[in-house]
Amino acid sequence: MHCPFCRHDDTKVSDSRVADDGTAIRRRRLCPACERKFTTVEQVVLTVVKRSGVVEPFSREKVISGVRKACQGRPVSEAQLAALGQQVEDQLRASGKAEIASDQVGIAILGPLASLDSIAYLRFASVYKNYESVDDFITEIKAMRRNADSFDVAVPATPEPRKAAVGSAQQPLISTP
Repeated sequence: MHCPFCRHDDTKVSDSRVADDGTAIRRRRLCPACERKFTTVEQVVLTVVKRSGVVEPFSREKVISGVRKACQGRPVSEAQLAALGQQVEDQLRASGKAEIASDQVGIAILGPLASLDSIAYLRFASVYKNYESVDDFITEIKAMRRNADSFDVAVPATPEPRKAAVGSAQQPLISTP
């Protein structure tokens, strides 16, 4: 580590502490050349490997942005979205891997999102799991009902088909003389 003051190439660690709930290490360093102290923070960089092979740093804001689209028009606050983003990042970091496949990020989002809002979950899952028909939605809703104990919110009910009233006739909008 270079000293930020005199650029000396060898510094000594005088103190190390865990920071940010164990996700980083804060180190106090001393430069033997200029005798000035400075602090460094070391953190494991979590990277995402996309299907195309492109590697990019994990972005909590990107997770929140994707979930925000699924939650559009739903009673979900920004604070809840931020908490979900933090929960997903914590879960991915807990895996102990520095590189995470993009599909693992999607899987990590699905659980907390299902607990947050079942409709937003279905919206997100429809894109993430690449639904191709209404049958895919029905299958997912049935799976949600089977696992209803793990959800904190109500699972959407399947709408009853509408039945025509017997003996009702439509009145014409324009009457003729």
